[in-house]
Amino acid sequence: MNVKNNIKNKALLVYNDFLHSDKFNLHYKWLRAAAEKHGIFLECEGNSKILCSYASSLDESFEKTLLEYDFILFWDKDIRLGKRFSDICFKADIPIYNNIQAIADCDDKSATYEKIWRWNDSHDGSEQIKMIPTVVAPMTYENIGYTSFDFLDRVISEFGFPLVVKECFGSFGMQVYMVHDREELEKTVKDIGGKPMLFQKYIKESSGFDVRLQVVGDEVVAAMYRYTDDGDFRANITHGGKMRKYEPDAAEIKLAVNTVKALELDFAGVDLLFSSGKNKPADMVCEVNSNAHFKNIFDCTGVNVADEIMDYIVKRQ
Repeated sequence: MNVKNNIKNKALLVYNDFLHSDKFNLHYKWLRAAAEKHGIFLECEGNSKILCSYASSLDESFEKTLLEYDFILFWDKDIRLGKRFSDICFKADIPIYNNIQAIADCDDKSATYEKIWRWNDSHDGSEQIKMIPTVVAPMTYENIGYTSFDFLDRVISEFGFPLVVKECFGSFGMQVYMVHDREELEKTVKDIGGKPMLFQKYIKESSGFDVRLQVVGDEVVAAMYRYTDDGDFRANITHGGKMRKYEPDAAEIKLAVNTVKALELDFAGVDLLFSSGKNKPADMVCEVNSNAHFKNIFDCTGVNVADEIMDYIVKRQ
């Protein structure tokens, strides 16, 4: 079956059934309204209603259900379910936005940096993506944790203090910690336990402020400057940060667009730091959000990213 020759004007948005808030629901509402502008009915379904299955009686109905749609908007981090979608949709030529591997790479910060590093390894000059110097913690087991902390000596030697510890999986600036000495570092690592984590150089030049560039395809469709005046090194709005509209220059736009390309995304929110100082352009990638929330950037800029995303998808159909 070729979707492009069999248009149904029906699409599926997959969300997480266990995240319930007005903010999450508003995003789904806006995406549905954006689809309706193009004559597309966007059906919204939670991941617990679909279920990922292997060699079970659910498989046949699962596949038949997916074949009803022109495209899938996968607005979740249920990677196992997403990969089952990919298997079926690839055979039926049904596109998924964003692609599931790209979502997985953004969900895991260590995978994000690895993917960007590989891009840099294959590109030269102005195509390079500047990233935070990062060391990934050695793998251990959650029921064991770390029985030795000798590896922290090398981290300290590399970055000094203060330095930043991040859990590989986390959102909204949570699971991110600044540590100021060896004792605090060791305690933080112990508290995180066996969860994947990484260590990063503290970019003091951008402490308490950054920019979020919302990229769709090859364009930055909206941007905001985020800052805090309460001393927190994180500028996330969730942590009390403030925001104002931002006009990125050509270099910032290219950096954000290249980052999206490196991660093989269709759209994303790219967070940039000012590693050269406040009065210089943002020049360093901090994090990438594959399915970034866009209410704050709408409140800040008036740009409805849902419309931009849907326009992009429809043009590609």
